[in-house]
Amino acid sequence: MSKELDITNSEALIAKARKNYHASLLAGPLSINNKGIPSNADGSNGNSVLFAKSIMDALNYETTREKAAGQTSGNQFEEINVSFLKETFLSLGHIRPGGWSIKKVGSRSQLAIAEYEQYHHLVSLRNASKSNPELAAALGNDYVIAPDVVIEQSLWSDDEINNKELIVDSSISNYTAIRAVNGGKPLLHASISSKWTIRSDRSQNSRSEALNLIRNRKGHLPHIVVVTAEPLPSRLSSIALGTGDIDCVYHFALHELINAVEIHGSDDSKEMLKIMVDGKRLKDISDLPLDLAQ
Repeated sequence: MSKELDITNSEALIAKARKNYHASLLAGPLSINNKGIPSNADGSNGNSVLFAKSIMDALNYETTREKAAGQTSGNQFEEINVSFLKETFLSLGHIRPGGWSIKKVGSRSQLAIAEYEQYHHLVSLRNASKSNPELAAALGNDYVIAPDVVIEQSLWSDDEINNKELIVDSSISNYTAIRAVNGGKPLLHASISSKWTIRSDRSQNSRSEALNLIRNRKGHLPHIVVVTAEPLPSRLSSIALGTGDIDCVYHFALHELINAVEIHGSDDSKEMLKIMVDGKRLKDISDLPLDLAQ
């Protein structure tokens, strides 16, 4: 018989994690300066400031301080995203078993991606291009991939695979990547791009990185997602709309953004946001861990 869960007066894990996530952001990169401009807003854009302030009000922000430098905000955002995923995704082992590791890659080598089975061949590609100028010119930067945050899956030992019955032995399944005895690298499960805000150049960078992940893989494609604190629907649409590269864009406070746009936004802003949400191109941060468990 299945064990019934007592949910009386209890709060869902992801709901608590979302509150912790926002608390960490409010203690770090998310702030309002003495001019009343939130740190994730474009101070020269009235709607950006208005939507961002409305979100801050919904999150019960109370104090005033100057925003951190751009690089600092980005680094803190990556670290807080890692903490949120560790608190949530790692609790889903019962529906997505595996040996998981969540890491901030950040400013590490542009070939850190080559640590994983699907992209390990990029080391050979880079070495070959160094000694061959024509090959280097032909390849350009198509093999350069530097995700902000990754989720990796460790390989399974034969003892783990054969836990309940004899599934594999030395005569079979000698090339599959998930089997540790075959000598492969850990598998890249997800590449998570953390964009504190979105400008045209930043959105195109995320798309280029996604396409490089798609084109250069050997094996299955990892999840490719973007997490952002951008408050403007028009800028969100520059990366959220369209299919074929990024799985989905996740907003740090989508429920609060929807309410802000509903109260303060133009009809165009409301319509644009509705298109992204109804079209499943923009979701809340609380949706991310379960989507990654698919």
